[in-house]
Amino acid sequence: MSKSERSRKADTTVLKTAITAMAGASIEWYDFFVYGTAAALVFPTLFFSKDLPPFVAQIAAFSTFAVGFIARPIGGVIFGHFGDKLGRKTSLVAALMMMGCATTLIGFLPTYAQMGAIAPLCLVILRFLQGLAVGGQWGGAVLLATESAPEGRRGFYGSFAQIGVPAGVVLANLVFLILNAALSDQAFQAWGWRIPFILSFALVALGMYVQLGLEETPVFKAIDLPTPAPETAKQRGSHKALTAEGGARAVLPIFQVLTSHPREILLAAGAFIAINGNFYILVTYIISYGVKTLGLPQSVMLMAVLLGSLAMAPCLLAAAALSDKVGRRPVYMAGALLLGLWSLVFFPIAHLATPLALTLDIAVGLGFLGIMYGPQAAFFAELFPPEVRYTGASLGYSLGTIVGGGLAPIVATWLLAKFNSTLPIGLYMAGMCLISMLCVFLLSENRKAHDRP
Repeated sequence: MSKSERSRKADTTVLKTAITAMAGASIEWYDFFVYGTAAALVFPTLFFSKDLPPFVAQIAAFSTFAVGFIARPIGGVIFGHFGDKLGRKTSLVAALMMMGCATTLIGFLPTYAQMGAIAPLCLVILRFLQGLAVGGQWGGAVLLATESAPEGRRGFYGSFAQIGVPAGVVLANLVFLILNAALSDQAFQAWGWRIPFILSFALVALGMYVQLGLEETPVFKAIDLPTPAPETAKQRGSHKALTAEGGARAVLPIFQVLTSHPREILLAAGAFIAINGNFYILVTYIISYGVKTLGLPQSVMLMAVLLGSLAMAPCLLAAAALSDKVGRRPVYMAGALLLGLWSLVFFPIAHLATPLALTLDIAVGLGFLGIMYGPQAAFFAELFPPEVRYTGASLGYSLGTIVGGGLAPIVATWLLAKFNSTLPIGLYMAGMCLISMLCVFLLSENRKAHDRP
């Protein structure tokens, strides 16, 4: 085989891996976002007492949504451990399986009217499992893409896994839109809302089939080579000294990364706050706000979020490719600045209450957000050495979701009720961008680091 043929084959393999990571992430995020859409539209009336005021019921529904974010760091630790010990692919497939089972079971849950207080309790447990799964999924999908990519292209190929987020939003909203059009409000409330959750079983089965066809990343293979058993006392002593210094797989990844890279974990979490918090205001809270405050039909809000999400994918791809040339930090910070400024006009534009204005409003916001999210995959992966990368990147990413996405819809709902104005929400969104800009500024630029075998 000639050198050019080998190069083409390698490029094809890398592209296949990146696309597969994107497919798996899309399926996983579809499951996660279906819950968010249902929490905005139907869970307040289905899983909580009708005696609760609407505002309290909405807060309660968004609180169950937030449980998934609280679980994500735990999932990052659990799946990160196995991802660093057994392989990226193995851990990712396990996360997909957990997500599929939890989401499907939500589709079969009895409501509050049928089961009383046990219904929301079961909902919380299954949402917690969703959070565990997505806490492990992100690291696996990202590392499959970045660790298989050629040097100098990690940003671009890593962004394929990030496309799973807008793709998941589009899939989730598309399913709800179809159901909205096909069913009456009564039928949708009675049983139609269950269909998007039950569909996830088939989607995850497809994702499992694809994921099992992948090879492990070259980087993981290089650090996972078995160590021959020592034959003498001297050799045993040397081997013990090596592992005590942090040799491959000698220390639990969570302890190793917490003691050696605590600064990177905390700053990565802060860097993610703006992305995660603003994202869930742009795609989840805005649906509830548009329907209940602006009085717009569900279909209009779902379509606006669906079309707006389409703008995110090309923006994150372009930003990730640019980060391969100029660095992750300047691109990331530029996205945070643009989104912070847009946050201040987001709700005034939404108040025009036309489908076109809402779609463009959400599209611009998600486009600016994509400028940060595109290079983030490679940026976070490059902060940690290969032997603890799954755990470190997943933990930083997941911790940011608690303060960001987990609380954002609740905070936005509370701010509106407290001040009867959307200006505090816009300032809250801009504040998250400022925090992330500062954290990215304090992190190191490692795009030229080499860890391929």
